[in-house]
Amino acid sequence: MVFNQYFATVAQGIEDMAAQELENLGAKEIVKGFTVIHFQGDQSLLYKVNLWSRLLYRIFVPIAEIKSHDADQLFKNIQSIDWQNYLDPHQTFAVKCTGKNYQLNHSHFTALTIKNAIVEQQQQHFNQRSDIDPQNPDIWLNAHIEEDYCTVSLDSSGSSLHRRGYRPAVGVAPLKETLASAIIDLTEWTAELTFYDPLCGSGTLPIEATIKALKIAPGLYREHFSFEQWPDFNSSLWQSLKEEAKQQSTPLSPLILGSDGDLDIIQQAKSNARAWHLDEKISFFQAQLQELEPPSSQGVIVCNPPYGKRIGDEQELGEMYRLLGDILKQRFKGWEAYILTGNKALAKQIGLRTARRIPLYNGSIPCTLLKYELY
Repeated sequence: MVFNQYFATVAQGIEDMAAQELENLGAKEIVKGFTVIHFQGDQSLLYKVNLWSRLLYRIFVPIAEIKSHDADQLFKNIQSIDWQNYLDPHQTFAVKCTGKNYQLNHSHFTALTIKNAIVEQQQQHFNQRSDIDPQNPDIWLNAHIEEDYCTVSLDSSGSSLHRRGYRPAVGVAPLKETLASAIIDLTEWTAELTFYDPLCGSGTLPIEATIKALKIAPGLYREHFSFEQWPDFNSSLWQSLKEEAKQQSTPLSPLILGSDGDLDIIQQAKSNARAWHLDEKISFFQAQLQELEPPSSQGVIVCNPPYGKRIGDEQELGEMYRLLGDILKQRFKGWEAYILTGNKALAKQIGLRTARRIPLYNGSIPCTLLKYELY
């Protein structure tokens, strides 16, 4: 069995959870870094992680580490790689660069240098060259400059894995699917309990809870992954892994609900659930905050109310947070509540004692997931 080196990118703050997910999927030699995790595995694992990961963004396969003191050295050493092993002249490609050094300090220029080196090699060998497609290429290349070295990698995922494919409709400030999934894991919710998001927006939290409860592979309905365009793509292996994933899904019917005061937003949430045939598994309905009633005697409330960074006036939001706290205290005895917020002042308006405070990041915004035990 051939084991390869891989690395994955992940949101800040959930590296430990993502490393555990990789271990559960069968990864070996896992090493955590800041928003990145290195690991080893075979081709089957690469496909499996892309198919099953609920927390990672992209999975990369390093193919070379080359000296890159300046543009000339980078160009020369990129040409030392035999690109016909990775890229056919009939395929399109794009290069994304991160990092920099003193000479290579502009990511667009670095990417252009790499692109020129590759297409010149193709012209010499085949008398034809690949086209560049910066939006939807067949092959995504990643180049990371650190000091005088450049690590060149193939991006096996293509578009970020958080784009499950069920969310053409999004609210004003959508929560990434990967963060929603991490929050659900942190609540330790299981399908035996009711799951309710009373501020559901476009429905990401209830949909991710349903995907977890039904054991649906998050990548099962994506249109494609970049590794499907690679010369060594094993179609029969990939098909068998997808069939196996379909067999693992369960016919459970957990009680999962989402409500919002805006009817248009609820229609978006229903549309998103329908995209994955989950509309009969989740109850989305319009309800103002003051109208909330517990749908069962116990359960878990999980929500991501606006916190004034992007939407909503902070004074009005303060009133909303106070109302939310009052309703939780008065009507949801026997429940647990988890509220993600990036505003400490607003969090105080809830007026309840926290049982736990978990630091997270929503993009670049430092947030806290607040746990409340309601008696």
